[in-house]
This record gives sequence, C-alpha cells and structure tokens, in this order.
Amino acid sequence: MANTITITSSAAARVAEILEAEGNEKLMLRIKVSGGGCSGFQYGFDLDDRLGEDDQVFEKDGIKVVIDMMSLGMLGGSEVDFNQTIMSAAFSINNPNVTASCGCGSSFAI
Repeated sequence: MANTITITSSAAARVAEILEAEGNEKLMLRIKVSGGGCSGFQYGFDLDDRLGEDDQVFEKDGIKVVIDMMSLGMLGGSEVDFNQTIMSAAFSINNPNVTASCGCGSSFAI
C-alpha cells in the first residue's frame, strides 16, 4: 500500500469531464508534491500527455492519474477525491503520511 493511491469515483468523474472539455484523449491528471507553503510541502495538479521514466500510472473508470516516484513516496496510501459544495469545488488528497498541515490547508508536513 505504500506505493499506491486510491482514486474515488467522484475524482475519476471530474477528471473525465475536464479531459472531455480539453478534447485530448492522451491527457492524464498529474499529481506532484513540491516544496513550499507554510508547512513545507504542497500538492500540485496538472494535465500532462507525457510519461517520465519514474512515473507510476493509476487508473480508475478509464482515466489515468500519473505520479512521479519521489512524490509517490510522500503520497503512498493516499486517496484522491473531488468534493463539490455550494461554496467550492476542488480535488483533495487524504494523505495518511501527513503529520501537520497549515491553517488554510494548502500545505503539509511529513
């Protein structure tokens, strides 16, 4: 479980909507962890049509999520979800490796 992630049906459905709007069936959702934010690390979400040598691909309901091995080391065991409320709509990551996060929730520590 350390080198895997779970993608919820809600997240897969939202990625499928985004990819359909983009009109490029080769696109994948890329998730990465980078240094930054007030707690040390932050998540990044992007669309990508290329795979790197150290990328791992996770699939759910026909969509692909790509994560490089360095980021996966910090994301292992996480769940990627998409939440929509009357006030916001956003992808979220339930990461069991997080030991602290900032007040605004945009960065974390391991």
